[in-house]
Amino acid sequence: MISVSEEKFGEMMENALHNIPEPFKDKIENLVFMVEPLPSQADLGRVGLTDKYSLLGIYSGVPYTHRNTYYMNTTPDRIILFQKNIERFCDNESELKEKIREVLVHEIAHYFGMDEDQVRAAGY
Repeated sequence: MISVSEEKFGEMMENALHNIPEPFKDKIENLVFMVEPLPSQADLGRVGLTDKYSLLGIYSGVPYTHRNTYYMNTTPDRIILFQKNIERFCDNESELKEKIREVLVHEIAHYFGMDEDQVRAAGY
């Protein structure tokens, strides 16, 4: 298992964001990306989990495909990556970069309206 500083992890996340495909990047709006060490009980409850070590990331908000004219002046949607849980799957920095990218793409797919079954079927 690798462990990096929160700052280093955040930099890796920013680099991964810069490398997502342009068609997706151009459509992302009112969305913030955050890093937390571990999920809260509320985060776990939203996805029906009890094990705090099983959740790697979470999207919360109104999916892009469900927004309409009433979606104005709202607080930003959030994607949170859970650093300690992601690090548990990685032995080195290269693996960590790839896992961060993988989790980001998975959560961004939720932002674009895909449910968990669709995300997994698409290989995200």
